[in-house]
Amino acid sequence: MSFEDKVALVTGGASGLGRATALRFAKEGAAVAVVDVNEVGGQQTVQTIGKDGGKAVFIRADVSSLTDVEDMVDETVDRLGRLDFAFNNAGVVSAGVTIDKLTEEDFDRTFAVNVKGVWLGMKYQIPRMLEQGGGAIVNTSSMRGIVSYETQSAYSASKHAIVGLTRSAALEYASKGIRINAICPGIIRTQGNEDYWKKFPEAEQDWLKLVPLGRYGTPEEIANVVIWLCSEKASYVHGHTMIVDGGTVAE
Repeated sequence: MSFEDKVALVTGGASGLGRATALRFAKEGAAVAVVDVNEVGGQQTVQTIGKDGGKAVFIRADVSSLTDVEDMVDETVDRLGRLDFAFNNAGVVSAGVTIDKLTEEDFDRTFAVNVKGVWLGMKYQIPRMLEQGGGAIVNTSSMRGIVSYETQSAYSASKHAIVGLTRSAALEYASKGIRINAICPGIIRTQGNEDYWKKFPEAEQDWLKLVPLGRYGTPEEIANVVIWLCSEKASYVHGHTMIVDGGTVAE
């Protein structure tokens, strides 16, 4: 799956799934635009890619801001020459409370980043890809975009919305050389989850009971799926929502 002379844009690239996927894109030969509001983490991702012999640039952008996203895509093309792949991955988790306790501020922020961020990403990525004759986009939903869970109404609704956005966009650009798919990760051993489990150690074992495979996924396993979806090996995969959750939602 050589991506030589290709360019990938990864939002949320400062950590977790975004960092793992940026590293994997670079390993496959692509130049990578690492995008995040976290400048320290984003620069660390870029430095790691550079140490391994790859090419990457950091671009600071808030994916909920139209001007930031437009500039993010323009800067990617200006600095790296083109745009072949986009991984719209940046996201936030809303407060774990019931609907009556959920604040308007938290609800709006969840949708601004998770849903508007994906929409804006595609809005400005797709025209660039059309100019060069094609590309591939992967959007990050969640297993909570397939099945919901109590106290996760805003997060789950936002992730369901990403599935809808992905399917509609896929239909709109099916004949124009741009493949668009979504992934729905399950419980992944990210730094964010590790930090949560340190505060609530009982949750680590409780959550594990939900996973038929009996273990949590790794960011690298999610990166493998994103890379495959962007590659020619997945050339007939389009408008698909791929669940990567160790079998959790199968029950």
